[in-house]
Amino acid sequence: MNIKLKKVIIAMSGGVDSSVAAWLLTKQNYQVEGLFMKNWEYNDRNSYCNIAQDLQDATNICKKLSIPLHKMNFASEYWEYVFQNFLIEYQKGYTPNPDILCNKIIKFKYFMYFALQHLKADFISTGHYARCKKIKNKIYLLTSIDDTKDQSYFLYTLTQEKLKKIIFPIGGLKKIEVRYIAKKLNFINATKKDSTGICFIGEKKFDIFLNKFLISHPGNIFDINGNYLGKHKGLIHYTIGQRKNIGIGGLKTYSNQAWYVYKKDIVNNILIVVQGNNNIYLLSIGLIIIDIHWINNITILPKKISLKTRYRQKKVYCKIFFYTKNKIKVYFSQPISSITPGQSAVFYAKNICLGGGIIINNIPLIR
Repeated sequence: MNIKLKKVIIAMSGGVDSSVAAWLLTKQNYQVEGLFMKNWEYNDRNSYCNIAQDLQDATNICKKLSIPLHKMNFASEYWEYVFQNFLIEYQKGYTPNPDILCNKIIKFKYFMYFALQHLKADFISTGHYARCKKIKNKIYLLTSIDDTKDQSYFLYTLTQEKLKKIIFPIGGLKKIEVRYIAKKLNFINATKKDSTGICFIGEKKFDIFLNKFLISHPGNIFDINGNYLGKHKGLIHYTIGQRKNIGIGGLKTYSNQAWYVYKKDIVNNILIVVQGNNNIYLLSIGLIIIDIHWINNITILPKKISLKTRYRQKKVYCKIFFYTKNKIKVYFSQPISSITPGQSAVFYAKNICLGGGIIINNIPLIR
């Protein structure tokens, strides 16, 4: 009697993570098929070259694994629901994280729908460093075994229903193990660099890229005491805590410490900066969050909760105070530097990702 295998569609990016994830699935009695997504159509020569190479690598891996590769173009969806939001938030003076919205809208909405409905898959899969675990009829999103590569921060918008249909094959591996497997299998992308930069746009000189879509309005730079220091090239080009490319080094009446962006005064088009990465004005004791999403519909919060306010940050213990269903205030166990409105704050109970929301304001140490 033939037993019908469960069908999994894995998102193939052309990178080493999704390639090893696909191989692992083939060893777990699934019917595996790949799908390559094209999500960026803007006429950019370098972008086109990257996409072409990624598709070639994905095709090579799928051929090696003897699995079919589907191709889908979600560029219009990315443009309308991810990139336009990204531009709107930048114009407001925020620093959004498009990778989180890309996961929510592109990978776990449009890709997922296409795979489950049109390709009749039982599950979808990606090469994210995260894990799923079923505990008492609930699916929990867990951090990766590899703390340095954990990507649960980018996945906090997932729901129970979606987690039931997702497989993260490499969440129990470290990056060094993933590359080792790829080398042993002679994968063409075994030593390929990890992708960085904006999701599906890649590495570009960000100022030049942003100027193609938004108008820059140059203005004045002041220190915390209101002293004029120079000119900025437009507030859209700066983010809270930024050190590089401020352009005010070598001022004779100041120390040689580096300058950091402290605040953006959108109304008056002013950039306010301070010196030193440990400057007390950069520190916050809490923040305010909106658009909150709890993965497991939490009614009672765990006693110990930690959070991240950016991807690479170490978790910090915190206390949550509810304003409304969609707005909360959070206080940290220790001050955090350079809280950035527009970024996401993501909550954890040990290795369980609870959910998160969008930062709209910080609570400064010094008022």
